[in-house]
Amino acid sequence: MSEDLLAVAAQWRAAGERVAIATVVETWGSSPRPAGSRFIVSDAGHMAGSVSGGCIEGAVAEAAQSTMATGTPQLLDFGISDETAWEVGLACGGKLKVFLEKLG
Repeated sequence: MSEDLLAVAAQWRAAGERVAIATVVETWGSSPRPAGSRFIVSDAGHMAGSVSGGCIEGAVAEAAQSTMATGTPQLLDFGISDETAWEVGLACGGKLKVFLEKLG
């Protein structure tokens, strides 16, 4: 994770917020961001970074709320063949997997 995202996550945690981190772990085809791209979300709704250039961040942020509440990690799949891909705007023709976990 870039130092900037670490610093932002540390600020949110210092303010008493829970934080989740999403990491692109696999990509296929014309995915919007490469493997290793990261996105952080706080339980207050703050967001930084990117896993898709804006296509799926809303869906990942929604899933992050559950992960922060339960502490249970998730592996999220997004792709053009998945009905939810159209709902969240991943129309680039690629597919990606995002690992989501509670930070700290």
